[in-house]
Amino acid sequence: MRAESPVSAALVAWGNAWLTGHIGLDEAADHVEEVGGPSVVDATPLRNYLADLRLRGAKEFRLALPAPGDPLGLSGPPAFNAAAIDAGQAAIAVLTDGCVGLVPEADIRGSSYSGTLWTVHEAGPARQDLPSVAEAEQALAGTIRLATEALASVDGPQQSHPQLNPAGGELAPGYPPRAHRVSALAARLASALQAAEERGLTSGQIAAREAALRELDGAVRRAVVAAHHAIFEPSNRS
Repeated sequence: MRAESPVSAALVAWGNAWLTGHIGLDEAADHVEEVGGPSVVDATPLRNYLADLRLRGAKEFRLALPAPGDPLGLSGPPAFNAAAIDAGQAAIAVLTDGCVGLVPEADIRGSSYSGTLWTVHEAGPARQDLPSVAEAEQALAGTIRLATEALASVDGPQQSHPQLNPAGGELAPGYPPRAHRVSALAARLASALQAAEERGLTSGQIAAREAALRELDGAVRRAVVAAHHAIFEPSNRS
């Protein structure tokens, strides 16, 4: 499952909207499967598994978007961290008696079936040191100039400027407006990052931009995580 796939983010956003009473279970599962196709969690259909989590006292879902050297959103144990880093993403269900980690991978069967297979892991306690959505919005604002300069100064084999896709980053009902803004902005910057990677640069050009783009990538991932956790932040609805 490529990290660019938003299936873990979809599970967190729509799962949280369901847990907070803004939508029903079927609607939550439908939206997740619109993104990742039919979803199975350890041989159990997604709807059934989510219902079981609710019976186990599920309180919220947390998003992890780690990268090598940056285990964003992860708190162990090592087996779960390794699987999540390899996938580039994971969802964490916070229960009354602990946490469960869910790591997605593509489930391809023949030429007509494309879905998501979730593997369940024991997970450590949810991290509390992640940025708030307000902090993430401020940090992202400071990266816009960096992104513009990094892309505009690269003359790769493609002579035309890349076409960036502004879509994406949608959250579920119940999230504050600021979270929607931050998530949409992060999606646009993620599109800029992907465009930079696809321009066929030389090794020297890549090295010259690497530090700036790495910083931008970290800021984008933190913004996405913060936006998906904002539904549980104190009652700041700005």
